[in-house]
Amino acid sequence: MDALIELDALRLLWALGLIAVAIGLASWEQLGVQGTLAIATLRTVLQLFLVGYFLAVVFAWRNPWAVLAVLLVMLTVAALVARNRISKTLPRLLPLLWSSLLATTALTLTYTSWVVIRPETWYEPRYVIPLAGIILGNAMTAAAIAGDRLLSTLQSSRIEIETHLSLGATPTQAIHRYRREAIKAGLIPTVNSMMVVGIVKLPGIITGQLLSGIDPLNAAVYQMLIMFMLAFSTLLTGVLVTRGISRQCFNAAAQLTLP
Repeated sequence: MDALIELDALRLLWALGLIAVAIGLASWEQLGVQGTLAIATLRTVLQLFLVGYFLAVVFAWRNPWAVLAVLLVMLTVAALVARNRISKTLPRLLPLLWSSLLATTALTLTYTSWVVIRPETWYEPRYVIPLAGIILGNAMTAAAIAGDRLLSTLQSSRIEIETHLSLGATPTQAIHRYRREAIKAGLIPTVNSMMVVGIVKLPGIITGQLLSGIDPLNAAVYQMLIMFMLAFSTLLTGVLVTRGISRQCFNAAAQLTLP
């Protein structure tokens, strides 16, 4: 099999030609996003170079504390991004998201590492960091979608919920339907990806493995594992986040107290 073709500085400059054309097309159509595209491109280059050099050190060092530090940073950033997308006014939302993402990532990684992959060491950065990044990225999206859907639905259905409460329903019963729909909404991107993976699109993991020369069948099996991980982690995240938000929306007297 041919060796991997490395992208040197010249090839990277040629790759930037795609962005140059995109900016030119945006200018031609008067979209007003030329500056945004340029800034996004600059941030992409700087962030990925920094991450690449940093991970190269972590991979070579293979220190469990360094791996844990990387995972904690990723977890905190994911929780902050999800909080900003859901609400900045709901109290204790950030700790809820942080703990939910931690539980989801820990459970998924533990099962995958100990039962499926079984590397020599649990903190093998080659496996732990990429898999954690995939889990956190998708769980963050699921949390943001489910949390935002639940809060917006509760706001728009306040009268209906209070009517159920006045008729003797518990808070859990009064919002069960809204919480269920929020969880399903957070799961939609993952389910849609599972429906068309390998047919309509090739996800980043299998594409990267194919480009690096991995056997296509082995790459496909790894992609199956990842899709199964994402199905579990996004569903669990939606369940935990919506349950936590639901509890914060009612006081001790079972009254609806939305922010």
